[in-house]
Amino acid sequence: MGIQLQKDSIDLGIIVKDGEKALAFYRDTLGFTHEGDMEMAGGSIMHRLRCGTSLIKVIETAKPLENNPAPGGLMGGTGYRYWTISVSNLEELVAECKEKGYAVPVEPREIREGVSIAMIEDPDGNWVELLQNS
Repeated sequence: MGIQLQKDSIDLGIIVKDGEKALAFYRDTLGFTHEGDMEMAGGSIMHRLRCGTSLIKVIETAKPLENNPAPGGLMGGTGYRYWTISVSNLEELVAECKEKGYAVPVEPREIREGVSIAMIEDPDGNWVELLQNS
């Protein structure tokens, strides 16, 4: 039977160490729309951001967590390693990220004719792929 979608996008939850740093990256630099905040059980806060029709849930825990994702990007470990956002201003967005001090582990490059990518690292070391079709 397979999946029967109710909407054309996904919701993604990202647990972060510092909510303000995460908002500075996702909201202020990448330009996601901040819909609002929601208090969660135990005093954690969910910052609800829109990237197109996808909901990005940036979660700031009430108590610091000890475990971190495996460093090293794509080949650093198994599991979810990156996610992709299709953009029309790849070069400009990468330049802005660099200007603000974010790591760019994969510089803009063409991966096949008419398709370019770059990888940006958020404040917690998570990778975000920016993809542009020309």
